[in-house]
Amino acid sequence: MSVLVLTLAVSAACCLGFGFVLQQNAARQAPLSDFLSPRLLLDLVKVPRWLGGIGLMVAGMVLGAIALGQGEVSLVEPLLATNLLFALALSRRQTKQPLGRQGWAGLALLAGGVSAFIVAGEPRGGSAVTDPFRHWLIIGAMIGLALLLTTYAKRSRLSAGPVLLALAAGLLYGVQDALTRVSGQRFTEGGLAELLTGWQPYAVLALGVTGLVLVQSAFETAPLRMSLPALTAAQPLAGIVCGVGFLGDRLRTDTAALTWEAVGLAAVVAGIVLLGMHPAMPCGADSSAPARDLQPS
Repeated sequence: MSVLVLTLAVSAACCLGFGFVLQQNAARQAPLSDFLSPRLLLDLVKVPRWLGGIGLMVAGMVLGAIALGQGEVSLVEPLLATNLLFALALSRRQTKQPLGRQGWAGLALLAGGVSAFIVAGEPRGGSAVTDPFRHWLIIGAMIGLALLLTTYAKRSRLSAGPVLLALAAGLLYGVQDALTRVSGQRFTEGGLAELLTGWQPYAVLALGVTGLVLVQSAFETAPLRMSLPALTAAQPLAGIVCGVGFLGDRLRTDTAALTWEAVGLAAVVAGIVLLGMHPAMPCGADSSAPARDLQPS
């Protein structure tokens, strides 16, 4: 694994983790009437703390895009999942909660799972699949599942809604990461003209805005510990599916390697859940209130 890719991916995870906490701090004060509406972004853009969180998230996405240009999606995505460690670090500073056994266990599972997956799978590049049917089949399945989750989230609203929205956003962000890599390859091969004549950069923008609305709606209606674990778990899984499915990423496929890859991913998900449910994660505002005023902070 390249030291450059490792540094870029972990730096991106740091920016994303800090940015998610700042965004949730602001979004939990937004009017509930903005749920799943682009109007939510127009309200939040007035809040300096939210803008700071978005700035960090954009920085994380840029660093992540550079990392994706240097390494395989199947390598970068698990490293980006460590954003939860940085989110917990900032949340602990805000809430003064000790890490405790739950925190240490989650940290060990997340770090160990990422390491096990990378060491066992040895992600490496290969020839991208040229069959457009494979591309659209995988991308369509991810987007379709995200749409289904969003539909159920809209019905359940304040019960399971935030978790479902976060899962949907994670799936979209995973696809976005894969298409970001494709866009980078097009730019490298043919410059700006080659990039702008393809559909991928426009899909990256559309997925990013849609995912942002879903994430902020999840942050608005529930504590961070309900939404961030689902978001953090879904994104790398979707990215790995896209990477192996049509970007040509290759993983070891012998029995021992596949076993450790599965164990590693399971440990990553378990670690994400433990860290995301940690008491240090900030709570949301009272969801029983029909509306809230958004105050700059």
